[in-house]
Amino acid sequence: QVQLVESGGGLVQPGGSLRLSCAASGFTLDSYSIGWFRQAPGKEREGVSYISRSGGTTYYADSAKGRFTISKDNAKNTAYLQMNSLKPEDTAVYYCAADRSIFSDNAWNRDANWDYWGQGTQVTVSS
Repeated sequence: QVQLVESGGGLVQPGGSLRLSCAASGFTLDSYSIGWFRQAPGKEREGVSYISRSGGTTYYADSAKGRFTISKDNAKNTAYLQMNSLKPEDTAVYYCAADRSIFSDNAWNRDANWDYWGQGTQVTVSS
């Protein structure tokens, strides 16, 4: 059974950092691309970052560039999203997604393209 479990969310002050984890089971992460998405209250879910199966290609939403870093550890079957310099507008539920496809820069952030999703982890940035 394919399963993705996010963790690492929480409450952090503006300017702080968090590292989200996405633990995969039921499949091996080296055969799947990983995407991170987020959904703020009253807003549509949006793509945050993407990493290809090999880890050789990454994409970021403009809002994440320079602050967030996506990575994956295939040996641990876990993907990560390191988030630095957090802002109140980063507050959202963060989801990881997995798919066998390799996406282009204009396709990875369409959530309909992804097969598997985690349950989400809440990130709140507030003083």
